[in-house]
Amino acid sequence: MQFSIQREVLLKPLQQVVGVVERRQTLPVLANLLVKADGDQVSFTGTDLEVEMVATTAAEAVQNGEVTIPARKLFDIVRALPDGSKIDVKQNGERIALNAGRSRFTLATLPSTEFPTIDEIELLERVSLPEDVLRELMERTAFAMANQDVRYYLNGMLLDLQEHTLRCVATDGHRLALKETQLESSVSTRRQIIIPRKGVNELVGLFETGEGQVELEFGRNHLRVRRGGVVFTSKLIDGRFPDYESVIPLGADKTATIERDVLRGALQRAAILSNEKYRGVKLELSPGKMRIVAHNPEQEEAVEEVEAETSVSDLAVGFNVGYLMDALSALRGDKVRLNLRDAQSSCLLQEEGNDEARHVIMPLRL
Repeated sequence: MQFSIQREVLLKPLQQVVGVVERRQTLPVLANLLVKADGDQVSFTGTDLEVEMVATTAAEAVQNGEVTIPARKLFDIVRALPDGSKIDVKQNGERIALNAGRSRFTLATLPSTEFPTIDEIELLERVSLPEDVLRELMERTAFAMANQDVRYYLNGMLLDLQEHTLRCVATDGHRLALKETQLESSVSTRRQIIIPRKGVNELVGLFETGEGQVELEFGRNHLRVRRGGVVFTSKLIDGRFPDYESVIPLGADKTATIERDVLRGALQRAAILSNEKYRGVKLELSPGKMRIVAHNPEQEEAVEEVEAETSVSDLAVGFNVGYLMDALSALRGDKVRLNLRDAQSSCLLQEEGNDEARHVIMPLRL
């Protein structure tokens, strides 16, 4: 196997796949990338047995072949070479030689036959949508995923595919984030899949600010995403996601509409004196205003008062201030609406006049 390629052309696919490779592996070959030269293209595959990423790019003077090369070393060498370098890659037996100008590197390889590949997925549904739309769906919900929760199905993100709608939902049991978008074409069967946390993070990191389309292929045990010269495949979490629609409070008729930046600033200041362990703040509503009160074990107190469009009187509910600020950061628009039912109810946070993004935060007993 051999090929020649410009440094910048090679660096991009390596950046896309190297993040999948874990620093600690169960198998030595998992520290390597599978490099395949075929025709006028070279593909690079990284996997950790859960997530697989394949990036393909054009190359010159290609001699077909495949081998596995240490991922981090290859990436670090290419990144450290000067801009504009032309890199010649050639396999010599069990070694790979990289030559660029006066730089010479020889790396050990492992046979491509040892490299694990994800089986062909059983395709159940395929949908296409703009890349920036999918990126926004995932970025604005990913923060609410659980991290190493014993309820393993919470350590990921739900993709809920309905007739004309795709929803991304994440929850850690204390809060829930939901964002949806309308699809151009309808699907016949509702499908729900859970992508593991690592798959979500790698996918979000893959997206660019381009205006291209991405294809989502829903399989029985896998999700595959195709974008340009990159194919991303993730195993799914085998579990049943909670009935998230039942968590969204019904009959939350006590509302308050507030400037988003004003509320976020007030919460940031109040959080300074909140209890470091519980991070609790109390929201007190009265006509035309909201008071935000925080206490800590040193008997210190912070009180912030902000204007609010509300007619509610004598309602006080406690919440984790970090969860409130995370939700506000994920919302857009100048104003947000808080929907409450009573002093024990969860809070539904939305952008004013927009139901596509919904955030639910469970109350704290203060």
